[in-house]
Amino acid sequence: MKILILQILLILLNVLAFLVYDNSMQKGQVYKIHSDFYYLTSGEDVFECKVREVLKKQNEKIFVGDFVEFENGYITKICERKSYIPRPSVANVDQIVIVSALKSPDLDFNQLDRYIAFAKYYGLDVKLCFNKEDLDIEEGLLDLIKSIYEPLGYEIFFTSAKEHWGVKVFEQVLEGKTSVLCGSSGVGKSSLINAINPEFHLKTKEISAKTGRGTHTTRHCEIMKLNPQTKIIDTPGFSNLKFDFILPTEVDLLFDEIACYRGQCKFADCLHHLESGCAVLDNMDKIPYSRYTSYLAFVEEAKDYKEKVKYEGRKVETAKKKINDKTAVKISERKRQSARNTLKQNVYKDVEHE
Repeated sequence: MKILILQILLILLNVLAFLVYDNSMQKGQVYKIHSDFYYLTSGEDVFECKVREVLKKQNEKIFVGDFVEFENGYITKICERKSYIPRPSVANVDQIVIVSALKSPDLDFNQLDRYIAFAKYYGLDVKLCFNKEDLDIEEGLLDLIKSIYEPLGYEIFFTSAKEHWGVKVFEQVLEGKTSVLCGSSGVGKSSLINAINPEFHLKTKEISAKTGRGTHTTRHCEIMKLNPQTKIIDTPGFSNLKFDFILPTEVDLLFDEIACYRGQCKFADCLHHLESGCAVLDNMDKIPYSRYTSYLAFVEEAKDYKEKVKYEGRKVETAKKKINDKTAVKISERKRQSARNTLKQNVYKDVEHE
């Protein structure tokens, strides 16, 4: 009888310990990262946290937008993501709104295609915003943009943050979703957010008269709430995104108007450049020239990756492993060998002492 009572008491203690542990564990979303500090929202509360050492050892990366578990000021677990992109480093977004300037700086179709292809690679919905419509735009530019991107199914809208043109449409595109705004510096991302809600007071700068380019005003990614259902992630402008992480034969999958001819080429590994029997080259009248030149540029970048994997392979080593549905730090081969050597030395010492 005493044994039974003790067993029941142990069970109750375990349940109580689990409840105390479960109540101390909280969930939140990372809305800003600064240095080694992660700022989380949980309900109406804001927390400043650091990362538990075990996550660092597993080489886990935490992105703005990640949902995490935390306790006592430390993040202990990263919840499963529904989406992510490594650059800008954001997670759990519904769509990417690519912001381009029609002028000042001049519209760069290659850069625009780069963002579009990158979003397609990570399976994210894309909206195209063309800002600064109030400037003296080159005649026929708006029609050219529509002729290239509307047939591909992309939603296009034109805005002027300065004159508040198209801002209501911009709000409607964002409504009820978590959207990440990306684009080169100076295209007006922060100005558009300020146009929607001036209370954000985001910094803006004029285009450099010397270089004709924008200067960085947004320094880090941060989630901003327009309302409980609508979130925007403003990102720093960047332009040196390269397709040096896929093979050249995979690049055409990022261009729908080229990929539709993929199976019709004479050669399975056709790069649609100079090959004979290429269905893409036979249908160049149906493919916008700017899109095709972007495709060729990305293929050249992908060739660097092909040379790399030729000698190194595509396998990526991780710093973690699964044991009984739990994640543990994986010890490197060098450290394992060091541990074996130490063990052998201790064994030899014991033998000698005997």
